[in-house]
Amino acid sequence: MSRPVPTLRADALGLGLRLPHLEALEQAWPESVAYVEIISENYLGAAAPPRRHLAWVRERVPVVLHGVGLNLLGHEPLDEAYLDDVCRLADALDAPFVSDHLCWVRAGGLSHHDLLPTPFRADLIDFAAERAAWVQRRLGRPFGLENLSSYVSFPESDLTEWEFYASVVREAGCYFMLDLNNIHVSGRNHGFDPRGYLDAIDFGRVLQVHLAGHEPEPDGTLVDTHGQPVDGAVWELYAEAWRRGGPFPTLLEWDTNVPPLARAVEELERAAGVRA
Repeated sequence: MSRPVPTLRADALGLGLRLPHLEALEQAWPESVAYVEIISENYLGAAAPPRRHLAWVRERVPVVLHGVGLNLLGHEPLDEAYLDDVCRLADALDAPFVSDHLCWVRAGGLSHHDLLPTPFRADLIDFAAERAAWVQRRLGRPFGLENLSSYVSFPESDLTEWEFYASVVREAGCYFMLDLNNIHVSGRNHGFDPRGYLDAIDFGRVLQVHLAGHEPEPDGTLVDTHGQPVDGAVWELYAEAWRRGGPFPTLLEWDTNVPPLARAVEELERAAGVRA
């Protein structure tokens, strides 16, 4: 008989685990950081040092997995060997949940090393939902799909992004891994109201919310770089999401221009004040 999957505290604050912060974390664990999120692919190999660090972290707080290699919307069959590795890692860490992106990353055996969108088409919903449901069954724990930041649109789309996203989650019986920075970035790039996006979200199925920073290009396009503090407009969207559907676990991502741990924790702790 399988053991129950642990859950996070509903209002937990979490931090994306990044190598520059490990030494500081080992010296003194910040009280406000109730869990961490790892990029799954960084820990699927046999390298001993990353696994040792991860074991030390897991002794202190829960660890959730966030993948970038599932290729859910790719036309090729899902990589069963990859899924085996993710399942083993999730089991070893007793991860409360696993997430990946509603996108494609690979075709013709080649990885594009990017999270790529598809048209938002009604005839893709069943395809995506069947694959997401299968992943969740394989994992034996909640599986969340993250919305992308978007820089192109497709004339073939016959749904809005939020209609497509919500439909896939509903049909799959999986969960939202809701990235509010991505909603803001895409809203600015494509001219939609981010609050209207929230209308489509069943907050009872939100595993966690991501916050991160972005940067503008010279032409005004916003790019989801994870290299800056969270923008004021994203904090406003977070407050609105919390009002509509809180509490939910909240995680800060900071991947480029990574600041000292104390600065990252300070940014994360702003969430508690914004939602008060």
